[in-house]
Amino acid sequence: MTSNTQKTTLSNGIDMPLLGLGVYRSSPEDTVQAVSTALATGYRLIDTAAAYRNEEQVGEAMRQSTVDRADVFVITKLWISDYGYDETLRGFDRSMRKLGLNGIDLYLLHQPMPNEWERTVASWKALARVFDEGRTRAVGVSNFNSELLADLIDRTGFVPHVNQVELHPFFTQEDLRATHQRLRIATQAWSPIGGVMRYVSDHPEAAPSPLSHTAVADLAEKHGKTPAQIILRWHLQHGFSAIPKSVRAARITENFDVFDFVLSVDEMAAIDALDTGVRSGPNPDDVDTKTYPLRIED
Repeated sequence: MTSNTQKTTLSNGIDMPLLGLGVYRSSPEDTVQAVSTALATGYRLIDTAAAYRNEEQVGEAMRQSTVDRADVFVITKLWISDYGYDETLRGFDRSMRKLGLNGIDLYLLHQPMPNEWERTVASWKALARVFDEGRTRAVGVSNFNSELLADLIDRTGFVPHVNQVELHPFFTQEDLRATHQRLRIATQAWSPIGGVMRYVSDHPEAAPSPLSHTAVADLAEKHGKTPAQIILRWHLQHGFSAIPKSVRAARITENFDVFDFVLSVDEMAAIDALDTGVRSGPNPDDVDTKTYPLRIED
């Protein structure tokens, strides 16, 4: 396949591919092969995080690839155990070292931590410094709601370029998207096909997946596509960046095969109407260093 050329332009003028590969829950031994497959397929955006514990393998796959580094948009995230101004600078350096690349394209705060908000604000100030120094091409946040975005910007005067959030047909976050549009923050969807808890079938917060909804299945049959391809196409036509995760070569290839058809206005509206307003991933308000005590090793 040819490289994905569909992109969005961030508020600072940087182009970011809309479709990428996520490596959440990808084991170190699977990550190199998954990223290598994605790059060979045509993906030009790879999303990882310090908390995924596979930054080194993402960097290794990048070095093994014949794709020019300048053509690949690499995202990683600071974990909450490293929040605080000086701690953030050290966390950024650690990610740079583990990736082994000549720069990070987008660096995110992984969670807002409303229960430890001063540390979160301090980290955002550190990210502004990293951006001003040219060590990353863009900076952003993940899982922030409109109120926390407003306070973060009010406290620092610096607007994130991206907010990476749970977003899929069952949880469309219309109000948050309106905030993003007003502030020129790009919307990026993690677990875009149906939410992170669908990976854990016995999890008490597991919710039905939009993949199995009749409206999506009918559109898949009509267009000769899979339900996952229909949902990813819905993301792209809304202008969302989507980072589906897989370690299976066939699924990675399938998820990229979404550029040869278009959903009509009515079809897009039918998927929009599936919104339940209910998360299938963890509530960001509940995330702090007490509930998630993970620490990142050097």
